[in-house]
Amino acid sequence: MTQAIKFNNVTYTYGRNTPFFRVALDNVSLSVEAGVITGIIGHTGSGKSTLVQHINGLLEPDSGQIIVMDRDIWEDKKRLREVRYLAGLVFQYPEYQLFDETVAKDVAFGPKNMGLEKDEIDQRVRDAVRFVGLPENVLEKSPFELSGGQKRRVAIAGVIAMRPQILILDEPAAGLDPRGREEILGGIRAYQRESGTSVIIVSHSMEDMARYSDNVVVMEDGKVLLSGTVKEVFCKEETLASIGLAVPQITRLLKRLAAAGLPVREDIFTVEEAREHLLEVLKKPVTEKI
Repeated sequence: MTQAIKFNNVTYTYGRNTPFFRVALDNVSLSVEAGVITGIIGHTGSGKSTLVQHINGLLEPDSGQIIVMDRDIWEDKKRLREVRYLAGLVFQYPEYQLFDETVAKDVAFGPKNMGLEKDEIDQRVRDAVRFVGLPENVLEKSPFELSGGQKRRVAIAGVIAMRPQILILDEPAAGLDPRGREEILGGIRAYQRESGTSVIIVSHSMEDMARYSDNVVVMEDGKVLLSGTVKEVFCKEETLASIGLAVPQITRLLKRLAAAGLPVREDIFTVEEAREHLLEVLKKPVTEKI
């Protein structure tokens, strides 16, 4: 397994030497696999956002080491700018950060700061807009004329246009309706599969992480509680329940069906996989075991 990111005994505190002192990351050690989507889940205050803000050097740890693409990012502080092009971070509600008069100019902002040639910038802008599922005719529109979901996709395109090797998104589907969630998260997954970029998604939604992630990290009280593939993590139902998290609703339904005596699997975590499995079960003779 190739590692995109490695945390070695990282600790970070807010409000040091003040009455508001709080440990946000507590001696965290974690490896994040390259070339896949890793979901980071946990309750508010568990350390999710603090963790990802360390990846591109927005926050400096009190102690410990952060390795990004085989580089200790704090070994030479003068090179932090390079790290931020290497690992692009999309904050929650990124549409509030749009500012330019056209979509094209807004998406081009990052590539321009990288010092790229005009032709290269134009190509990156068009590719990024395509990746997030917007038509090219939006490029000359004002971003403020677009819908909320479209604005968010423009903001994500602005980071994608820098072509980071690691794309980090903090609650990218927050506040969106089901269709908007599908457009954003489905687009991110399609982008990752096509580009091979390492993607990290912070979320509260177990259903979203089961559907769109390859690996999952569970945070609790500034520590890594669980880490592994979706199946490895979501099979630990009792551990998740101990911190008030639940497996996806479809998994709970299958468990109830199994408890009622139906021959169904309990290690399924997405509606799509459950549908295929139940259709297969219904095709089998009643006496046949699966």
